[in-house]
Amino acid sequence: MLDADVASRALGIELIEIGEGSATARMRVVPTMVNGHDIAHGGYLFLLADTAFACACNSYGPMTVASGAEVSFVDSARVDDVLVAVAQERTRYGRNGIYDVTVYRETPQGHDVVLEFRGRSRTIQREGG
Repeated sequence: MLDADVASRALGIELIEIGEGSATARMRVVPTMVNGHDIAHGGYLFLLADTAFACACNSYGPMTVASGAEVSFVDSARVDDVLVAVAQERTRYGRNGIYDVTVYRETPQGHDVVLEFRGRSRTIQREGG
């Protein structure tokens, strides 16, 4: 799925790890991603979180899409920050799922949380069809 995701690839988003119901993706903030306040535009941060979410909820095989999502911007990101998005499944029920994604900035001192994302998924294609 990610190989066909032109938007994520164009931003340099890399999939670092994937497992059943989980995924980790990484992106470097580049100058074309900042807004008039010289911080990363929230849409790019959302896109990184959404990409990790998409990989996690599609990790089981059937085509699964977002049915909704909400974010909380915790801190700003700046040019050259390396951001990591870690997606974890919270629950799946029927064709639905709930996933949490934490986006953090890698620093020499550790991880600074930039964004928290909660996504709701919906499977639209059954296994094998």
